[in-house]
Amino acid sequence: RFVPERMVPFSFPLSKRALWDPVPMGDVIGSHIAYYRNPKLSMMEKTLRLAYRHAKQHEKKLFSCFLLGTLAVDEDEESVTLTIDRFDPGREV
Repeated sequence: RFVPERMVPFSFPLSKRALWDPVPMGDVIGSHIAYYRNPKLSMMEKTLRLAYRHAKQHEKKLFSCFLLGTLAVDEDEESVTLTIDRFDPGREV
């Protein structure tokens, strides 16, 4: 789920010397995972069951959690696979 209020702009700390010219060059382009490659999602059944059980037991309708995994380009370099294998319910505080 996309949460725009949690997004922060990417910036570097202030320094006395710059290693590159910070002035933008060229046109603005967007980057999307599905633009050049076919995305695939793979999820372990145990992870899905844990997330489902946690969601059913949770008192609030909305809650935060983490699904952790790995992102890899397939051998044929035509697709990207996101493999989710861990569930972390996070903390309330």
